Amino acid sequence: MNFEQVQYMNKVYLLIGGNMGNRQENLQKAIALIRQRIGEVQQASSIYETAAWGKTDQPSFLNQALLLYTAMEPLPLLKEILAVELQMGRERIEKNGPRTIDIDIIFYNDAIIDEPGLIVPHPAMAQRRFVLTPMAELSPQLLHPVLKRTMQQLLEECTDPLPVHTFN
Repeated sequence: MNFEQVQYMNKVYLLIGGNMGNRQENLQKAIALIRQRIGEVQQASSIYETAAWGKTDQPSFLNQALLLYTAMEPLPLLKEILAVELQMGRERIEKNGPRTIDIDIIFYNDAIIDEPGLIVPHPAMAQRRFVLTPMAELSPQLLHPVLKRTMQQLLEECTDPLPVHTFN
């Protein structure tokens, strides 16, 4: 992709994660499907492992932040993300329950979006170390358009007690 093409594309940060099946393989499959259906992944953070957040009686999650460019507008992007999750066997049985894959839109350009079913930036990201750690690795100086803090600042201020470790 050359500079002229990137100029007309939307810059999107996603967080992918899961805690069922072969977690690492599921992340790789999600990236392949995102490339196929949504847009080229430009950067990926390290893979991080953390205990489940919210509903703690389940296996640990692997999470990874992605930077990609897409021509898609926000709602069609969400529709494709949900289709990828469904294709990978995601079932929405219980809130914060175990899942093969979860794909969240963290940022869409520097837009502030509040639509039914879609809030961007992700509303709980500043309270979740498992989101901030890979985001700070990818783009430490990226400014949150609502909180006016960088990813690094938000990570340093985060009170989430769950440890986040690089996965080997």
